[in-house]
Amino acid sequence: MEEKEIQEVETVETEQTAETAEVNETVETTEATEKPAEEKPAPAKKGRGQAKGKGRKKVETVENAPQSEWKERVVQISRVTKVVKGGKKLSFRAIVIVGNCNGQVGVGCAKASEVIIAIQKAIAEGRKNLITVPIFKTTIPHPITGRSGAGAVMLKPASQGTGVIAGGAVRAVLELAGIENILSKSLGSKSPLNAANATMEALKELRTFNDVAKVRGLSLKQMLNA
Repeated sequence: MEEKEIQEVETVETEQTAETAEVNETVETTEATEKPAEEKPAPAKKGRGQAKGKGRKKVETVENAPQSEWKERVVQISRVTKVVKGGKKLSFRAIVIVGNCNGQVGVGCAKASEVIIAIQKAIAEGRKNLITVPIFKTTIPHPITGRSGAGAVMLKPASQGTGVIAGGAVRAVLELAGIENILSKSLGSKSPLNAANATMEALKELRTFNDVAKVRGLSLKQMLNA
């Protein structure tokens, strides 16, 4: 009798373990169905360029264009009509001042059938006619008067903080020459070309104290003390 009871208990335990195993399997299957499958990243397509340069990054370098020290200023653009045999020929005249604000300046005047071409030709001519201006403490060394045609321009040195007292073409020439303090007066013709050329003639005739001392055969101290 005892052996039969033991066998019955063992069979009951085995049946319970089988039932628990079946329950666990059903739970695992339900969890597996509830959890969404993890999406795997799609493999990248290998192209010709990617296969050769793996892990290389392109670095773009931006190079700033060098800025020119020369500055241009258009003073006047006028329309010129020339009477020819077949009628009238229209063209444009441009007056441009070119300078580096460091003692060099030039005036250019050119004609062309288009405004842009006339300005370009005037700039090229202005760079050919550059002069060097002697600057003494942000002003000119001495008073001077320049003439061109019927126009005349008088220039006088000024103290620090005065500024450029001038107008029109005279102001453009003095500013691009690098002069910061000066007094000026335009006399005679009011033409911008005459005023610019007269200013250029005045700046050409300027001389420094060292140049005058060399011409006189004296030192700078002797000339200033005399």
